[in-house]
Amino acid sequence: MTADTLVAEPRFRCWLPRGVYRPQADTGLLRRALLRDGIMSGTEVLDLGTGSGALAVAAARLGARVTAVDISWRAVAAARCNALLNRQTVRVLHGDLASAVPGRRYDLVISNPPYVPAPDRAAPRGAARAWDAGADGRMVVDRVCDTAPAVLHPAGTLLMVHSHLCGTDDTLARLTGAGLRAEVVERARVPFGPVLRSRLGWLRERGRLAVDATTEELVVIRAEHP
Repeated sequence: MTADTLVAEPRFRCWLPRGVYRPQADTGLLRRALLRDGIMSGTEVLDLGTGSGALAVAAARLGARVTAVDISWRAVAAARCNALLNRQTVRVLHGDLASAVPGRRYDLVISNPPYVPAPDRAAPRGAARAWDAGADGRMVVDRVCDTAPAVLHPAGTLLMVHSHLCGTDDTLARLTGAGLRAEVVERARVPFGPVLRSRLGWLRERGRLAVDATTEELVVIRAEHP
């Protein structure tokens, strides 16, 4: 599913202010996993790094009680607006991941965190916070992995999407080490976007990409709290 397909979908009206992550192929892949995960009326869902709120709205449409969190005030405004535009009830909070919901636990946590490896060691600023994630791309992914056990009910589930460039096996190992049962449930090959294309030389120098590579693999990882 492409970004244009998702944004143009009649059932999702989307307002995107400048600096808020535009729903793209990773959003569509995670949405597909979300729709397959058996959400029922009353399921408690936490969307970490909600961005436009596209996934929060998708969960709310299935009857879930959704809380969405983002560190960007613009994203918070966008998610609140998009929930209203789509006539869905979503509680949208400003905060840094699960620190916005201290002591709360959920049946399902979904996340499309920043995961693009970045040559700049400084913390990303502005719109880049939606994708830049340190030299290995794991600045936020690891935090989501470590946070998940504390915010999931017993038998609760985490669904997270990211690129193979930040290490699929690393994520599986980290979640397993945190006591969760983890597996890849969705995969898709997509062409490099503009950010990755601008970093091909650096990524190849670091051995993260083959010289002739033209695509990245997106994965959705499902982890279940025993």
